[in-house]
Amino acid sequence: MRIALASYRSKPHSGGQGIYVRNLSRELVALGHQVEVFSGPPYPDLDDGVRLTRVPSLDLYRDDDPFRRPSLREFRSRTDVFEYAVMCTSGFPEPRTFGRRLERLLTPRLGEFDILHDNQTLAPGLLRLAKAGLPLLETIHHPISRDRRLELAHASGWQHLTKRRWYGFVAMQRRVARECPHVLTVSEGSARDLVDDFGLRRERISVVPVGVDVDTFRPPVAPRVPGRLVTIASADVPLKGLPVLIDALAVMPPTTWSELVVVGTPSERTNKALADRGLLDRVTFRTGISDVELAELIGSAQALVVPSLYEGFSLPAVEALACGTPLVASRVGALPDLVGDDAGRLVAPGDPQGLAQALIDTLADPAGAELAGLAGRRRAVATYSWRAVASATAALYEQVIADRSLAGPPSRRDA
Repeated sequence: MRIALASYRSKPHSGGQGIYVRNLSRELVALGHQVEVFSGPPYPDLDDGVRLTRVPSLDLYRDDDPFRRPSLREFRSRTDVFEYAVMCTSGFPEPRTFGRRLERLLTPRLGEFDILHDNQTLAPGLLRLAKAGLPLLETIHHPISRDRRLELAHASGWQHLTKRRWYGFVAMQRRVARECPHVLTVSEGSARDLVDDFGLRRERISVVPVGVDVDTFRPPVAPRVPGRLVTIASADVPLKGLPVLIDALAVMPPTTWSELVVVGTPSERTNKALADRGLLDRVTFRTGISDVELAELIGSAQALVVPSLYEGFSLPAVEALACGTPLVASRVGALPDLVGDDAGRLVAPGDPQGLAQALIDTLADPAGAELAGLAGRRRAVATYSWRAVASATAALYEQVIADRSLAGPPSRRDA
């Protein structure tokens, strides 16, 4: 098959989007398919055999210059003007503007692809491509309405207005999702949430989990660092539960743990919380690390902590399973299915005392932690390899293409 794989942003080593695009595209090519990735910035790292077509934007949210002011010569289209104007009014325009740019790129190339697989853009431009005759599959990792709800619950004062404006794109994504005949999501929990939040019919949703590179993410050879905990927060937002973990560490006896390594960038709020609790010298942050470095870090820990208030899936949890690292995670979303009853401990979300006790119990029981790690590794290899994920996704492509063929050619009005 000739596959166009689209992602409005594809940060290589965090956030999940770039990781999903890279690994899925590599394994699809290994299965004999042709894959061209269309991505806005930040662009993904891709493997040999996968073609990358960059879809440039104003890149208004780059890590080194967020909410930047572009020079006049950077504005080349009405879409650029729209993108900047929405940002200036506290909105998030990237999904919609990427959809417009992708539509312009792909419209003259419709005959070059058998299917368009989009990774959570959910913009009207994608529907127009589908109506023009290109079969469309939408991956929705989870409805962003869940993020919106949690952010608003933690907002105060003026933040209520700016957060509502920022998440204005969720209404667009809900409308587009309802018009997509085929939706892929990554867990049964996410499927239920799409039915509840977006009003999708369950029979239109297929479940294919996110995978893990079980050769890179594997149990360590070197001994684990005593008392080391690791957590991954691609964005320091309430959804990821980092404040809950900080509160938990503050009530744990200092002798029960040695350090926390956070993969992510701290916000001012987080730095202040660490300073207030006297934890600045025991919590470190790392960013921009490779998959090999991330695997080594997870493998060096005695536990990976996922204190999230919601997770549609959780790639870090699967990476921990593959590394044989016990999990201490919130009992939300897909996490209970990932952890099961043998790969770690589950706690109520937003409960620092319960999280602290689970961490203490895990660190104090190395024999039990080893058994949990072995169980996690077995599950990762059997269920979550990227080759298995790509095979299941390719089978879904065939179904989408067949259904589009049965529908007949697009009408002149649709085209």
